[in-house]
Amino acid sequence: MSGGPAATPQLPLSLRHPPDQRLEAFVAAPAGAIAQLRALAREPGADWLYVDGAPGTGKTHLALAVCVETEQAGRRGAYLPLATVAGRLREALEAVEEAAVVALDGLEAIAGERGDEEALFDFHNRARAAGRGVLYLASASPAALPLALPDLRSRLGQCTRIALGALDDDGRHRVLRERAQRRGLVLEEAAIDWLMTRTDRDLARLLALLERIDRESLAAQRRVTVPFLRRMLGLD
Repeated sequence: MSGGPAATPQLPLSLRHPPDQRLEAFVAAPAGAIAQLRALAREPGADWLYVDGAPGTGKTHLALAVCVETEQAGRRGAYLPLATVAGRLREALEAVEEAAVVALDGLEAIAGERGDEEALFDFHNRARAAGRGVLYLASASPAALPLALPDLRSRLGQCTRIALGALDDDGRHRVLRERAQRRGLVLEEAAIDWLMTRTDRDLARLLALLERIDRESLAAQRRVTVPFLRRMLGLD
């Protein structure tokens, strides 16, 4: 991997997009949202989208999934996490200028940085003129971001907005069950229920724990039962 902020969008697809992060794997999307995201990935001229939600609602999942969908359609997708390029956004955007669809994740990281906002405003206008697609992702709506440039806020507000809500316990349960199934991991319902009541309910932490369970159950050649989880987590 080469250094510098522009390197991230050039990574091979297999390294950049984990297999769990696909549009069809997203749980409890707002009505019509998956169809809108798929259209952006596959159809030149589709509506630009602005996705917002609190941490843990799946924004990065959708950003990476759109890039996968774009490349499966034979087009070039680029994913840019803005927190990694704050303060030097102009150069990073130049590196993804030719992509058919660009996913810009974490707008809050550059909000209030005038130079970065100006770079994004210029990129937005160039991408519109060139007929490219852009997916914006942020922790808040355009009106709620602390942006310094009113014109940038106006441009962002013209995108079709998708607001993500936090998953309830049923949703988290479904995510764990479906992720386990895709891994070929037999996770008993009782084991999922136990995890949900004995561990951190934050979805990102639950999914990280699922990866650990997968590794340790494979190494031990054991089914994932409540007693196995108790021993693994030292809760006997």
